[in-house]
Amino acid sequence: MKRPVSPPRSGRGRKRLWVERIAGALAGLAVLALAAYLVSITLRIKRQSTRDEARPADVILVLGAAEYRGRPSPVLKARLDHALELYRKGLAPRILTTGGAGGDPQYTESEVGRAYLITQGVPSEAILVEPEGDSTVYSLAAASEIMSRLELRSCIVVSDGYHIFRVKKILQARGLVVYGSPRPSESPEDWRKWWLYFRQAAGYVLWSIGVPV
Repeated sequence: MKRPVSPPRSGRGRKRLWVERIAGALAGLAVLALAAYLVSITLRIKRQSTRDEARPADVILVLGAAEYRGRPSPVLKARLDHALELYRKGLAPRILTTGGAGGDPQYTESEVGRAYLITQGVPSEAILVEPEGDSTVYSLAAASEIMSRLELRSCIVVSDGYHIFRVKKILQARGLVVYGSPRPSESPEDWRKWWLYFRQAAGYVLWSIGVPV
């Protein structure tokens, strides 16, 4: 039994087919371009993560991390200890702690950081607190407002290495001079570290197009 012969496509049908093919090719190229851009940002984040740029500045800005009923988590303590070391070296006269409640009805990350620094001998008047931020972007927006009010133009950012690239870009977009100084870390360079680099790259891309993450 002979198969029926399909009628030839009309000019309009052929045109639609070519449009669909071109659209598919362009979509594929866009995906490849985005993937290549994310890879390039990931590599830049990785390079920044081990670079200590600490030098004299107006303030040391410590990014918040978890706290446990008024006590800093190991990650937050490591960040605070690194900020304390920079402060004792005389690189800045003030420390600014950031971070909101994070679900804790009694404590905020920034206030826990402040209390810890006071126990380590930092005068209370040398510590600034940003207690409202519930994300990196919002914490940095509030911290930059505090710095603006006090006419502080430069800062040393202390956080985990994978975090610093995006933090620097956000603060630099607000006109600040920013130096990164990652807290010491003994964790190995494994797939989990690369996953953190990639997540920060995605977060940076979203922030750069106006999505606050």
